[in-house]
Amino acid sequence: MILLILMHKKYLPLLRDGLVCGFCAGLLLLGGCQSFLTQPSVQATPAIKSLPIPVASHEFSFDAGREDVVGTLQVITANKDDTLSDIARRFNLGYEEIVSANPNVDPWLPKTGTPIVIPTQFVLPDAPRQGIVINLAAMRLFYFPKTKAGQAQKVITHPLGIGRVEWKTPEGITRVASKKENPSWIPTPSIRKEHAKNGDPLPAIVPPGPDNPMGTHVLKLDWPSYAIHGTDKPPSIGLRGSHGCLRMYPEDIACIYKDIPVGTPVRIVNQPRLLGWRNRMLYLQAYPVLEDDKRNHDKLIKKSLRTVRSTPKAKLGARPQAKINQALLDEVIRNSRAVAIPITQSNMTLQAYLDRAARVQNTLPFNATWDGDMHGQLTAAKVLEMADKEPN
Repeated sequence: MILLILMHKKYLPLLRDGLVCGFCAGLLLLGGCQSFLTQPSVQATPAIKSLPIPVASHEFSFDAGREDVVGTLQVITANKDDTLSDIARRFNLGYEEIVSANPNVDPWLPKTGTPIVIPTQFVLPDAPRQGIVINLAAMRLFYFPKTKAGQAQKVITHPLGIGRVEWKTPEGITRVASKKENPSWIPTPSIRKEHAKNGDPLPAIVPPGPDNPMGTHVLKLDWPSYAIHGTDKPPSIGLRGSHGCLRMYPEDIACIYKDIPVGTPVRIVNQPRLLGWRNRMLYLQAYPVLEDDKRNHDKLIKKSLRTVRSTPKAKLGARPQAKINQALLDEVIRNSRAVAIPITQSNMTLQAYLDRAARVQNTLPFNATWDGDMHGQLTAAKVLEMADKEPN
């Protein structure tokens, strides 16, 4: 009965934060198969502290006048049949994000019991926080709904697949020009030509259905031939695999589709090194630089540091006294792990910070966008099977 009461919906926030998980586990273990209202035996089994249930990693509220960082860094333990691709979708991450965060882990055969870093803490892009902001380097979308005066600002973020090098997604400012459910796909002449050259001819129109590359929902941009849409290949999220469009997990595009009105501004940037404030600390989140990005990022980070230290946010509270840990800054840039790191913590290393991250259960977070249906998700066994069939 007590467990049923605790599972009542008004107590779910407590469960989400992991505050009662250990209590529930302790009650069950204490009683074994008997009621926990009976007298315990002399050699009662000691209660085992349960790990917290992970928190959803796609929707956050924050103080826009003070904060630039949202979310929480988490660590799970890999199960027997996990792949990093499976775990990424479970936690609303893209493939490159989770591989970057775990560089020494085999993405298709992580060993059972391996700690997996879940980079679900995000430094927001350096851009106006309105409408849709897309960071190509992070392969991630940030949607800032309009808020009423006095309310905390809200951000919804999801991973993306972006354009291949030869079909790169453009940077700049546009808007959502139209939206459609269950779209047909009309391949452009250049796309049809490429497919025909590769021995994979396309029809003039691909009707709605499970094999439609645009998925079930599309937000067409004011740039001809570009759109934000779903996909029939979920494992491609977090990769450069499209013809320039921006792909989303099917569950993610369905979630935001209804809330994004036609006319919403869309700003696309390429920011592999992000700086932002949270509490007293300055964070740096470094993503791998895209292979066709030839800018001098060492000069850019120095400029960004000067800028972020001179903003009004940098003058709040104890922030003016925060000193950069240069060794940590250099380490974060040298190891682009897609993890937000507080670089004003003295005597801190990247590994020490990861070791302090919250350990959580390897399960779907509360309020996750995905329901866990593995349809269309590649497994380690399937990948190995495909590799075996490749010609030598």
